Amino acid sequence: MLERLKEFASEFFVTGDPLIYGADVAIGITMIAIVTVLTYFKKWGWLWRNWLTTVDHKKIGIMYIIASIIMLFRGGVDALMMRLQLAMPNMDFLHPEHYNQVFTTHGTIMILFMAMPFMFGLFNVIVPLQIGARDVAFPFLNALSFWLFFLGAMLFNLSFVIGGSPDAGWLSYPPLSELSHSPGVGQNFYIWGIQISGIGSLATGINFMVTIIKMRAPGMKWMKLPMFTWSVFSTCIIILFAFPILTVTLALLFLDRFAGAHFFTLDLGGNPMMYINLIWMWGHPEVYIVVLPAFGVFSEIVSTFSRKKLFGYKSMVFAMLIISFLSFFTWAHHFFTMGSGADVNAFFAVTTMLIAIPTGVKIFNWLFTMYRGRIRMATPMMWTIAFIPCFIVGGMTGVLLSVAPADFQFHNSYFLIAHFHQVLIGGVVFGYFAGLYYWWPKMFGFQLEEKLGKWAFWTWNIGFYVCFMPQYAVGLMGMTRRLSTYGWDTGWWELNFVSTIGAFLMGVGFLFQVAQIADGIRKYKTLKASGDPWDGRTLEWSIPSPAPEYNFAVTPRGDDVDEWWEEKERRAKGIYPPEPVYEPIHMPKNSSIPFIMSVFWFVAGFGFVFGWLWMAILGLAGVGICMIARSFSYDTDYYIPVDEIKRTEASLRGSV
Repeated sequence: MLERLKEFASEFFVTGDPLIYGADVAIGITMIAIVTVLTYFKKWGWLWRNWLTTVDHKKIGIMYIIASIIMLFRGGVDALMMRLQLAMPNMDFLHPEHYNQVFTTHGTIMILFMAMPFMFGLFNVIVPLQIGARDVAFPFLNALSFWLFFLGAMLFNLSFVIGGSPDAGWLSYPPLSELSHSPGVGQNFYIWGIQISGIGSLATGINFMVTIIKMRAPGMKWMKLPMFTWSVFSTCIIILFAFPILTVTLALLFLDRFAGAHFFTLDLGGNPMMYINLIWMWGHPEVYIVVLPAFGVFSEIVSTFSRKKLFGYKSMVFAMLIISFLSFFTWAHHFFTMGSGADVNAFFAVTTMLIAIPTGVKIFNWLFTMYRGRIRMATPMMWTIAFIPCFIVGGMTGVLLSVAPADFQFHNSYFLIAHFHQVLIGGVVFGYFAGLYYWWPKMFGFQLEEKLGKWAFWTWNIGFYVCFMPQYAVGLMGMTRRLSTYGWDTGWWELNFVSTIGAFLMGVGFLFQVAQIADGIRKYKTLKASGDPWDGRTLEWSIPSPAPEYNFAVTPRGDDVDEWWEEKERRAKGIYPPEPVYEPIHMPKNSSIPFIMSVFWFVAGFGFVFGWLWMAILGLAGVGICMIARSFSYDTDYYIPVDEIKRTEASLRGSV
C-alpha cells in the first residue's frame, strides 16, 4: 500500500527539478501568509461579502486586473527563464523538456490569462460609467464570467507543480498535443484550463455587447459613443464569432485524447492541418480582440491630454469595424509554408495587407489630434506616445511577413518572435498600462505618483528595444523559434546576450510599477484624487472617485461624444443643470452562486485532466445544482432608498 502511494505521489506531483521545488515552497509560503493575514485581521467575512460574492462591475473589474498583474508576473518569470537559457551557447539552466514547458506556458498565460483579463478589467470598470449605466446588462453572468476565468487560469497554473505542464507550444499543434507525443496530463491541463476560462470570456463578450446596445444613457446615439466603448463593442463582435471556434477545437482535441477519436491524427481520416486552420481561425482574430481595446484607450488619452476632440471620430469607428470584419480573413498567413498554392497565399497576403490600412488610419488620427494640442506629458500620455513608433515598426514588419515569398524565409525565425512581441507588448501591454494609469483614480480614489511611474516607463521602454531589436537580426541570421540551445559556431550569442539584458530591464520596470502601487497605497490620504483629476471628457469623470455603488445618482444624458467636457463648458458660461430629483435605485444583490459554480467547474476540469470520471461527474453535477438553484432564486435585487442616496451624494460631493 505504501509503495502504491509513493508511486502515485511521484506521478501526481512534479519532482526532480530545483526550480519546481522552489515554486512549491513559494506557493506554500504565500498561501500560509494569505490565510494568516485574513485570520489575524478577521477579514474572512469581509472577503466573502465584498469580493467573492460581489456582482458590482467595478469590483469585478478590479479583480480581473489584480489577476492579470499576477499572471504578468508568472508569464514574465517564464520569459526571464527562457532568456537566461538562451543568453549564452550550450547553457544548461533549463533542460529541453522543461524549456518546452516554459515557452508553452509563457505564451498561453500572456495572451489568455494576462492580456484578456486586463482587457476585461478595463471593460468592467469603465464601460458602464462611460455610457451612463448603473451596471452591466447581466450582473450575475458577469460575476460568473470572472470566476470561470480565474479558476480556469488556476487550473492551468496548477500544472506547474501537479501532473506536469503542457509542452506542445502555446497553440498545441497536433501531433505534438496528441497522446502519441504528449501522453501525460499536461495537455489536459491546457485544454480544460482554457476551456473553462473561454466559457467565461464568451459570456463576457455577450454581456458587454448587450450592455452597450441596450443600456446607453438617453441621447447617446451610436455616433455619440465614447471611443473606448466603440473599441469594446468591436471587440465583442469578434469574441462572439471567434471563441466558439476555440471551444469546439479544444473539445475535438480532448475527444482525440480521451475517447480515442481521430479528428486531428493521420489515422482513420483525421488531419492535423484541420486543427491548425481551426486554431488560427480563432487565433488571429484573438490578436485584434486584445489590441482593439488598447486602441480605444489611446483614443481617450490622446484626446484628454491634448485637450482636443478626437480627430476623425467617424473614420476611427469605421476603422475598428473594418478590422473586426477583416480579422476573420487573415488566418492562413500563419502557415504560408504549408503549400496551399499561389491563389490561397495571394488571397491571405492581400487581406493581411488590407487590414494594415484601418490601423494606419488610427495612427494618423492620433497624430492629428495631438497636432497643435496643449499636450500634458503625464504618465498615461507617455505610454501612449511610446506606443506609436513601437506599433508602426511592428505593423511594418507584419506587412513584410504578409508577403508569402518573404515569409518562406522569415517563417519560424526569431524575426517573427520580435514582430509579434513588438505588436503585443508595444500595442497591447503599453495600451493597458496607459489605461491602468489613466483610470486608476477612478478605480481607487487616489493618483499614483509620477516619479516611480516614469522610472517604470523608461526601464520598460529601453528594455523592450534592447530585448527585441536584436531578435530581428538574429532571426535573419537563421535562428529559429523553439530552440533551447545553440552552439558557439552560429555567431548568435552576442545578440542573444544583449536581448537577455533587455528582458531583465523590463523586469526591473515591472518592479518599479509594483513599488509605485505600494507607495501609492502607503500615501493614499495625501494622494486622494478628485472625481475629475485629468480634466476628462467623458461621463466617467462626472462622478466621484471611486464611483459609488450605484454609479449615477441620476441617469445622465449622452448628447455629445465628449458629454462631460461639454457640460463643463456650459457651466463655465453659467448654465447649470437643474437640481437633481432622486428616485430609489434598483440594484442587483450579491450572490455566492457564481463562485460556487466555478469551483464545481474547477473540480470537473480537474477530474477530466486525470481521467477520474467520478470527480468530473461530481463537478458537473454541482454545476447543474447551481444552475437549478439560480433558476429558483427570486430575491435577487433591492432598491437603494432616496435618503441613503442623498447621504451618499452629500458625503461625496466635495470630491466631484
